[in-house]
Parts: sequence; structure tokens; C-alpha cells
Amino acid sequence: QVALVESGGGLVQAGASLTLSCTASERTFRQYARGWFRQAPGKEREFVGRITWNIGSTYYADSVKGRFTISRDTAKDTVYLQMNNLKPEDTAVYYCAAPPGPYMNVVDQKQYAYWGQGTQVTVSS
Repeated sequence: QVALVESGGGLVQAGASLTLSCTASERTFRQYARGWFRQAPGKEREFVGRITWNIGSTYYADSVKGRFTISRDTAKDTVYLQMNNLKPEDTAVYYCAAPPGPYMNVVDQKQYAYWGQGTQVTVSS
């Protein structure tokens, strides 16, 4: 049972842009914070960015700051990850996640309870 569904991944060249979507499945996540994470082959899953549930503040890993933007469409219950100026080192499976309950802003990856199945992003040089 997958509560979140990511889409929008693909194969692009360095410098290109992609927008990933994270859509709720089977339940609503309108009042939930959301996080984006990625896992490259042979590496641990790492934080990419997150958006708070209340005023929509966003926070990013240093490696993507200035290139990636998280936004949300509450009516569609969807969160987006706009990725610009992609680099080969951005190649990974990208996951979105939500905390165990609404009205919570969490930071630690271990605090997220709901995860999607991931979408592959491959950036060629």
C-alpha cells in the first residue's frame, strides 16, 4: 500500500530541467508537511528539501540550493520538486515522504512515516 506516488522522472542531459510530482494516493495529505529525498546507487538516501505544512516554508540541502524549488498545490494535494540546471551527480531515485500525522513539521528522515515508491532521475553529461 503506497500512500504517495511520485512521477516525472526521466533521462535528461546536464543543464536540463525536470519537475517531479508527489501525489496523494488513497488518502489526503493536504495538511501534511512533505519532504523530498534521493538515493544514488551505492549511497544512502539523503535529504533534498522539504516544505512545511502550515505556511509552506521551504528548506533545501546545500547541494541543490538555488537549483531546486519545492511548491505545493493544496487543491490537487500535490507537491512538486522543480529541478533546474541538473547535474550528473543529481542522478538518483527520488522519493517524497510525509510525517505520521498532519500539522507536523519534521526534519529527521527517520521521522517520516509515509513514502512513495520513488522515481528515477538520470542526468547524462
